[in-house]
Amino acid sequence: MKTRILLLAAALAALTAPLAAQQPGQAAAPAARKQAVATRVDTRPPDIDGRLDDEAWRGAQWVSDFVLREPTEGATPPERTEVAFLIDGGALYVGARMHSLDPSAVRALVGRRDREGGSEQLMVSLDTYRDRRTAYTFAVNAAGVRLDYYHAADAETRRDYSFDPVWEAETARDSAGWTAELRIPLTQLRFSGGADQVWGVNLVRLTPARNEQAFWMLVGRNETGWSSRMGELTGLGDIRPPRRVELMPYVAADGTLAQVDDPRDPFQDEREAGVRVGGDVKVGLGSSFTLDATFNPDFGQVEADPAEVNLSAFETIFAERRPFFTEGTGLLAGRGHFYTRRIGAPPPGRPGTHYFDRLDATTILGAAKITGRTPRGLSLGVLTALTARERAATFDTLTDVFGRFEVAPLTGYGVVSAQQELGRDRSTLGFTLTAVERDLDDDHPLRTLLARRAYSGIVDGRLRWAGGKYDMSAYLGFSHVSGDSAAILGVQTSSRRYFQRPDADHVELDPSRTSLGGLMLGINHSKLAGQHWLWDVDYYEERPGLELNDIGQIGSTDDRGISSNLRYRETTPGKVFRYHESGAYQTMEFNFDGDRTYRAFGLFGNQTWKNFWQSAVNLDWQTRGVSDNLTRGGPLMGTSPLYTLDLSVANPVAARTRLRASTRLQRDEVDGWLGRVDGAVILRPRTRWELSVEPRWLRGVTSRQFVLSRAGGSTATFGRRFVFAYVDRSEVAARIRLNYAISPDLTLETYAEPFASSGRFYDFGELAAAGSQNLRFFGDDGTTLVENPNGTRTVTDGADTFTLPNLDFDVRSFRSNLVLRWEWRPGSTAFLVWQQNRGFAADDPRHVGPGDLWDSLGDRGDNFLALKVSYWLPLR
Repeated sequence: MKTRILLLAAALAALTAPLAAQQPGQAAAPAARKQAVATRVDTRPPDIDGRLDDEAWRGAQWVSDFVLREPTEGATPPERTEVAFLIDGGALYVGARMHSLDPSAVRALVGRRDREGGSEQLMVSLDTYRDRRTAYTFAVNAAGVRLDYYHAADAETRRDYSFDPVWEAETARDSAGWTAELRIPLTQLRFSGGADQVWGVNLVRLTPARNEQAFWMLVGRNETGWSSRMGELTGLGDIRPPRRVELMPYVAADGTLAQVDDPRDPFQDEREAGVRVGGDVKVGLGSSFTLDATFNPDFGQVEADPAEVNLSAFETIFAERRPFFTEGTGLLAGRGHFYTRRIGAPPPGRPGTHYFDRLDATTILGAAKITGRTPRGLSLGVLTALTARERAATFDTLTDVFGRFEVAPLTGYGVVSAQQELGRDRSTLGFTLTAVERDLDDDHPLRTLLARRAYSGIVDGRLRWAGGKYDMSAYLGFSHVSGDSAAILGVQTSSRRYFQRPDADHVELDPSRTSLGGLMLGINHSKLAGQHWLWDVDYYEERPGLELNDIGQIGSTDDRGISSNLRYRETTPGKVFRYHESGAYQTMEFNFDGDRTYRAFGLFGNQTWKNFWQSAVNLDWQTRGVSDNLTRGGPLMGTSPLYTLDLSVANPVAARTRLRASTRLQRDEVDGWLGRVDGAVILRPRTRWELSVEPRWLRGVTSRQFVLSRAGGSTATFGRRFVFAYVDRSEVAARIRLNYAISPDLTLETYAEPFASSGRFYDFGELAAAGSQNLRFFGDDGTTLVENPNGTRTVTDGADTFTLPNLDFDVRSFRSNLVLRWEWRPGSTAFLVWQQNRGFAADDPRHVGPGDLWDSLGDRGDNFLALKVSYWLPLR
């Protein structure tokens, strides 16, 4: 199969190359580029107050030839926009006047930095390296709220909002519309020094009330690219990258008011308090690279992860929210080879004693990263971190003796990535290497749980042509872990591979192994731009021994798959739709024994209506197959056909009040089903207030939920019983945010997530035969099942009697953050934080409803208070 896929991809590349040559206008760079001139300021620079009354602006050169992309591409905007640039030895200045036909209707909503909010907005995007691939965007809305993000690729929508430079912006409103002034220090930009510099630039004005997008350099709906299509900013002169050294020390104090559940537990304290100090350092390394380091970092203001009930054998992957690990680390991801939340995760060790001092996270002693990009198109990222040896205090209830147990070893992490751009169309070739080293000697208590060292790497290349209209990519990766044989045995038997499967012919469980290695590879070919037809073909493999989870993320391995999709789109507004897209897709996966573990077909459609409302529909059919992980280390098990319908609708993105709703309906052939409804309402009742509510409701029956495996089964299941049950589940949750902006730099933000979930297990049975989905239900076929008063169940099958645990659940939680954020001077921030974590659990399930969300507010829990003050100190 692999050979056929490679031949197919090569044939598609050969066929599309001449097509690209015949249609260069669809994606090639514009023939004529507009120019804007930055005027040199030799005397007093403008005061940043939002008013264009400074002497410096009188001599500036203004540009105003904007063109609409929405609602009518190529038309002249109904309202005039004028922008000018100034430059001195320390900063780039931008002045702008946005004329308005009705100044009283200008939408100017106050919010926190980087919140779009549906206001009128001016965007200034700069390609400072003039590499036609990367860019920085600085934006300000009519209320003076700043937005900034980094484009790591030549794409308008590829935005890294973790880019948080220190810059200034102010706005003002008058009888003609609104005006804006921006001051962007050169220390916050990366560029190559030299005389007569030319930067790429584009300007965009957004007027959400009329769904208008006006571009200075138009990027059409059917065109790819962003920085490659920019105009030119000249007049910069001989500017040199300034020395960049920034310090950010902090001091933080916190206190916890905890709920004591067990008075015998000596480690549960009603009140705890502490003080911490630490800081960040940012140093410019030449004109292209930046060193960031953090010492004893504090992430107390970061929101908690959403609550969930996970009945699978696989971990949930949560998004990274810690600032140090989000900013500028996109290059390091390496197709799953680096997952930042492995660093500082909860300690993996657990003492055998009943009582011990639980730690929520492993202490990060320090971390540093180097990121940057050379003028010749080489991007580089390096990150290293060291986490502490953690010891938990323990208490033995039998001997009344206190002790200490090491729950996390001293651990070092390292990641390095590089990517080189090649050719006019910015093809790329790069690699990522990772390493984890743990201080585990031969007598260490955790040596049987954790690998001593883990390495991984990947080489990734992408060939683009016809201005990015077509591309082909390929990658090859590896992993290697080593350590004590017991730890490597755990890797072999983990849910990611299940080498112990009795009917697997291509893998073998080896308890004596002290290392394990694996490979991953893939090839892709796509058409990404054009008037109507787009498509994508992918082939991928993850060999059974692949292991990335010491520093990366991977669910299951032992997969070979091929997926493809074909889409037809229309971007020219018609009588009904402004935009619509429809298509079909298919995916097939096999393990390396040749068993087909997954096959699905689907049809989809996305529509933007004339009034800018949006809708989507997706119909998916998963065919019958076999699973190599449902029995969690047992034999193959059949899977039922699964039918899924997804529907969604949303009002215009630019609306002041946002509405969104989606639903999922699912059913299989063995009485499993699912109904789910998600929604969102975002209100801006006043200029400074914002309320958003995102409710979720779920009800369904899981038809094959794994319960346990035990000895005593028939030869049809290799002598073991693999017990499953139906689960009747219900869930209701809501994410609620209420924000009040006193000013763009002083905000009060509230986040609350009430959550309730229940599950009732019933109709227990064991797998009838390997490869089948049929169950031999307990209580039938010569067996008996007795329900006990404590919720357990006793099963008798001939001479064999065993007990099934009570797995029913009824849980509630309430998690909330109240954060007062004040940027009391540029780059310096103070946080006052109040967090709550309340919860309830029982084993007497009933269907939960909206009332349970209210009840969660009264559950017992903990309160956390913190104050953190940081000070930004640039060194000249």
